[in-house]
Amino acid sequence: MFNKVLVANRGEIALRVMRGCKALGIETVAIYSQADKGSLHVAFADQAICVGEASNTDSYLNLANVLMAVEISGADAVHPGYGYFSERDHFAEALAQMGVKFIGPSAAAIVAMGDKAMAKAAAIASNCPVVRGSEGPVPTEQEALDLAAEIGYPVLLKAVAGGGGRGIRKVSDATELQKSWSIAQAEAQASFGNDAMLVEKFVENPRHVEIQVLFDEHGNGVYLFERECSVQNLRHQKIVEEAPFALMEPALRQAMGEAAVRVAGSVGYTNAGTVEFLVDEAGDFYFLEMNTRLQVEHPVTESVTAVDLVELQLRIASGERLPFIQDDLSLHGHAIEARITAQDPDNDFAPSTGLIKVWNAPGGLGIRMDTHVYAGFTVSPFYDPMIAKLIVTGCDRDQCIRRLTVALDEFEVDGILTNIPFLRRLVRHPDFISGNVSTAFVPAMLEEALV
Repeated sequence: MFNKVLVANRGEIALRVMRGCKALGIETVAIYSQADKGSLHVAFADQAICVGEASNTDSYLNLANVLMAVEISGADAVHPGYGYFSERDHFAEALAQMGVKFIGPSAAAIVAMGDKAMAKAAAIASNCPVVRGSEGPVPTEQEALDLAAEIGYPVLLKAVAGGGGRGIRKVSDATELQKSWSIAQAEAQASFGNDAMLVEKFVENPRHVEIQVLFDEHGNGVYLFERECSVQNLRHQKIVEEAPFALMEPALRQAMGEAAVRVAGSVGYTNAGTVEFLVDEAGDFYFLEMNTRLQVEHPVTESVTAVDLVELQLRIASGERLPFIQDDLSLHGHAIEARITAQDPDNDFAPSTGLIKVWNAPGGLGIRMDTHVYAGFTVSPFYDPMIAKLIVTGCDRDQCIRRLTVALDEFEVDGILTNIPFLRRLVRHPDFISGNVSTAFVPAMLEEALV
């Protein structure tokens, strides 16, 4: 096992990883920006190193400074969390050259799954269903128009290097495609340094279902069942996630799980990862992408499988074999996660910053809170607006929703605006309660509020 792990991240995920390390007797190192000097992850760590000024580019994404912190600390491993350097192959390669273990997949696996065209090719080669459309980047606007006419509108323009809901545009006809093509390419170039685009058939009202996989470094792989992430905002960013999928049938669960293992295994994947799928109204599933890291929503999987994903990440990276096979795994109860963000729901979810004057978080049986903020913490404009994750567990989905409703009503925050009022409305919506949701649910809910 490692002696010292540097966590190349901030906020609640840095704390989550550090707690996992400390439970195994591993020393922890935090990195922080000048704006985050008072953050809980800094106080919690055994050692903390400042890596720059407030902005991400000057600190958490400053490769030279982060690598220098690794060297100064003497860490023998680095956990990237999610975001930042978690899916950057050059970061994993740089650590390997330093003789430091990257707690995640190989650089080659990151490349293979980070490029949507390569990932789709891996899915096709693994006999995994994919959405109809281009198998690789579409070079020109005319070829995009020809393909869209062949497969039928609406279609999605998807950045090959996209992620986090970015680099995606739905177009409904040829005129809209012509207007959007160059704009989408420019956005992709600005966001990812790569303007290559895929064109795929738009799946109407899909469910977004993802499969958690784990692979050790000895060729053993399993799936830890599924999470549903259909409740997303207008930018395809997840708001509420749950496990298991309310409408999942055993045969579909097995088919999706085995497909996820095949796809990940085809690129020699190791450690924790997530294979994401769309499930259409007929119950057919299609490969979407793979995230080569721990997910924001990993706690719901932990809650229903009794598996500590961070502990297993550490054990796998240190060379241990998986402690179970597929037949050992089972589901217990239900879990729902709500992302708490510093945003104004009544102003197009604009970011809200400032001093948190009151922070009274809910508690009780089946309530877990992952957060790095507290009364007296200042939410800055430099980072992602997510400030907490409220995870609720119960014996079934109905009990989960009741507990989540009570917890959100109990949650009290003052000094900044949050999405808690919006979440209170969401969990009381008849379609959410019945499980009748898709990726179109939140847009429809927002339209209802305007009527």
